[in-house]
Amino acid sequence: MPTLDWLNRASAFTTAARVPYRLLEQVSVHTAPVRPEPVEGPAASTSSARTGITDNLLIQGDNLEALKALLPFYRGQVKCIFIDPPYNTKSAFEHYDDNLEHAQWLSMMLPRLQLLRELLREDGSIWVTIDDNEGHYLKVMMDEVFGRGNFVASFQWQKTLTRRNDAKVVSEAHDHVLLYARNSGQMGLNRQVSGERQRATYTNRDKDPRGDWLAIPFHAPNIRPNLTYPITTPGGRVLMPPTGRCWSTTKEKYEELLADGRVYFGRDGNGMAQRKKFWLESAQTVVPWTWWPYEETGDNREATREAKELLGESAIGIFSTPKPERLILRVLELATNPGDLILDSFLGSGTTAAVAHKMGRRWIGIEMGEHAATHCLPRLQKVIAGEQGGISQAVGWAGGGGFRFMRLGAPVFDASGRIHPDVRFATLAAFVWQQETGSTWNAAAVQPGTPYLGTHYEFDSYSRTDSLDLESISLEKSGAESPSTSSGRTDVEPVLTGAGTAYYLLFNGILGDKRPASGNVLTREVLAALLALHATTPAPAAPLLVYGEACRLGAERLKQANVTFKHIPYDVRAR
Repeated sequence: MPTLDWLNRASAFTTAARVPYRLLEQVSVHTAPVRPEPVEGPAASTSSARTGITDNLLIQGDNLEALKALLPFYRGQVKCIFIDPPYNTKSAFEHYDDNLEHAQWLSMMLPRLQLLRELLREDGSIWVTIDDNEGHYLKVMMDEVFGRGNFVASFQWQKTLTRRNDAKVVSEAHDHVLLYARNSGQMGLNRQVSGERQRATYTNRDKDPRGDWLAIPFHAPNIRPNLTYPITTPGGRVLMPPTGRCWSTTKEKYEELLADGRVYFGRDGNGMAQRKKFWLESAQTVVPWTWWPYEETGDNREATREAKELLGESAIGIFSTPKPERLILRVLELATNPGDLILDSFLGSGTTAAVAHKMGRRWIGIEMGEHAATHCLPRLQKVIAGEQGGISQAVGWAGGGGFRFMRLGAPVFDASGRIHPDVRFATLAAFVWQQETGSTWNAAAVQPGTPYLGTHYEFDSYSRTDSLDLESISLEKSGAESPSTSSGRTDVEPVLTGAGTAYYLLFNGILGDKRPASGNVLTREVLAALLALHATTPAPAAPLLVYGEACRLGAERLKQANVTFKHIPYDVRAR
């Protein structure tokens, strides 16, 4: 496959691996003061799945470091990623360096795309808005990161309805929205509810009491002997299928349709046979197409007006090209269902998080700079309070739910590999599990308060869709040692094959205290406790891999107990 080359390309491919893992520190928790009753009526159903408090994160900090911090806890958990990265248009946004040289822009985007891919579910998708300055280069780069076979479509969003005659040569009217799947074989898109344009194609030309209908050609491309027969119109004309085609049904089925008034021959009764498709009997949905006119998805002026109403005049200077809520609504309607997890690592004015919340989706938004606190935070506070701008009335939003405001903290590991003193059991457990299994640790699937992390099988015939309770990453300074509940879910029951390995972590005195006899050191007494615990697990015959600060047992005893020991922090490579 052809690849894109640029200055520092080789270094860009290793940037993500060099980024340190950092803690996420909770700054504040925000909830609606009073949870209002859902709005009555059909629109209310779209927001009926209200999001919880711990499910949603607003993170302030560099998005590359924030994505790396999320990886141990959300790898393979995100259903939909929407990002609106800087377009490299030389317009010098105040809060973005949008005047990057071309190679720098590519080097900035590549590691972020690599981490975003790791966060996607197997049936997930990523949507990226971009214009012609970098759009075609971005397409080639995403082919390499996500796989050319996972490219789905390039949508064209009409961002303006005003022709600019002061343009140098051509007045631009659209942006691209590139869509890639994590795995094209598993991703599917929801159908769109038919809009006014689709509805208008249904008419009632013959005053049929069943209402409006759409004329469907009665012939098909395949030639089959039992589908080729003469049809006599009401006016007496004898019809045969067009050359190289046949009728779409058998003669018996045609006669049933004719008797039921479902075949139309034109106003004079002598036209080509057409089959009636009644509006009331149709699914009233359509597959999405790649042209998104402003009437359906909003434009730049609408987005600017929304930002101004929610955030005041100051937002206009900071967010010069925000995206309208209706554009994000279109993406999330197609790509997600209530309860799915949405991620935007270029959150900007907070539109993606706001729309996801109103639609009953869980969300994570990442934004750097002080405007994360001065603009994104108050906008999302207004959302949970029930603000009625944007799509609120369309989806029946009346407020509710909550979110956590987070900032990036200290590195989990220092340059020498030592573990930061603020790290708790659940955080290190997530790193150990990711390192050993390449997947996200599900704290709710194991007994809390024990060193048992779970049993992993080499050949899992399913994709994980479970996630870790945010208590384990957002309350690092609270002293909580392990979560007892999970905010995620498992959509597919596992079918397990292979020998499997059971993982145990001796850290933070998980067995009761920090003395060698019952703490972080593997002694005879601790081993006996682990083996007793292991006997109660779903796979008591599986070998044990134990992480601890030291081991007081010899190699023969470990072999006898079917135990492999690894040292903390030296064998924890996730740094």
